Amino acid sequence: MKVLIETYGCAANRDDTAIMKGILKQGGHSLINNLKGAEIVIINTCIAKGPTESKIVHRIREIKNNYPKKKLIIAGCMPEAEYKICKTLFPEVSLINTFHIKQILKVINSKKRIELLGKEKEIKLNLPKEKIPTIQIAQGCSGNCTYCSVKLAKGELYSFPEEKILKELKGKKIIHLTATDTGCYGKDIGSSLTKLLNKIISLKGDFKLKVGMMNPENVSFMLNDLIEIYKSKNVVKFLHVPIQSGSDKVLREMNRRYTVKDIRNIFKEFRKNIGGINIATDVICGYPTETEEDFKETLELIKELKPEVLNISKFFPRPNTAASKLKQLPSEIVKKRSITLTDLYKKIKAEK
Repeated sequence: MKVLIETYGCAANRDDTAIMKGILKQGGHSLINNLKGAEIVIINTCIAKGPTESKIVHRIREIKNNYPKKKLIIAGCMPEAEYKICKTLFPEVSLINTFHIKQILKVINSKKRIELLGKEKEIKLNLPKEKIPTIQIAQGCSGNCTYCSVKLAKGELYSFPEEKILKELKGKKIIHLTATDTGCYGKDIGSSLTKLLNKIISLKGDFKLKVGMMNPENVSFMLNDLIEIYKSKNVVKFLHVPIQSGSDKVLREMNRRYTVKDIRNIFKEFRKNIGGINIATDVICGYPTETEEDFKETLELIKELKPEVLNISKFFPRPNTAASKLKQLPSEIVKKRSITLTDLYKKIKAEK
């Protein structure tokens, strides 16, 4: 069959797509980039942000309306976290979540509608795979942030075995480690991210290693060891630590388990010890309990930290999360704060 896969969302989703492509090729199917010529269309979905989900739903409707005879499969985060939406809007479409991608051939080859749902432990390593530098080292995370719907899709932390990760990356010149939160790797298996990274940088060969997003609470616990690892010539000098807010009050209400002091220390120590470090961070504007004073604290922190990359999100309540049950701020306030922070970031970039 001729199969098209459209992918939305994070690096882990893109890696899931690469694995599905490898399995499909091994199964005798051909992958194409043309919607018109495809017999089967797989939409690998993301539910992290409301606008993205709305865009995906619109796209699925568009395909169904314009190509009603094509077989359509919804994959990724939506089938698990937004099952009711999938089943209500698209009752005839097959579903496969992030825990079952190794069984994509079962869905492709089935003549009937099929659902592969539920959280199971699936190691996404040493599989047929399209050639990309990304390697998933875990699924799920150890956090419980009040606003996050990704936990509903990805579940609790499940770290993949070190030996399988090392086998996967052998011979690669570019390695990009990813997970919902790479910083919590190993907590469930008696290991840690720094133990894994030390094993990787001790491998022979000329390669570049880029480490994906780490939440500040985990970075703080291993800060000194992590900095020593970043001194390696093999490690790309890029750090992604999402702060989300510059207010300790809002961080507590988000259930983010670190303080502004922790954030300052991470930035200070990395800038002091790692020359040329590029630090990326994320901020949410308009969390329901965020006051004007809280937002001012965020602005002041960003002025101080001057991150090289700043990802700004307007708060959007996600279904079945604790934050969705709170009284929401007026949209015009959220939009105004987002614009103010964006203008500040533009000034920082111009200065740099």
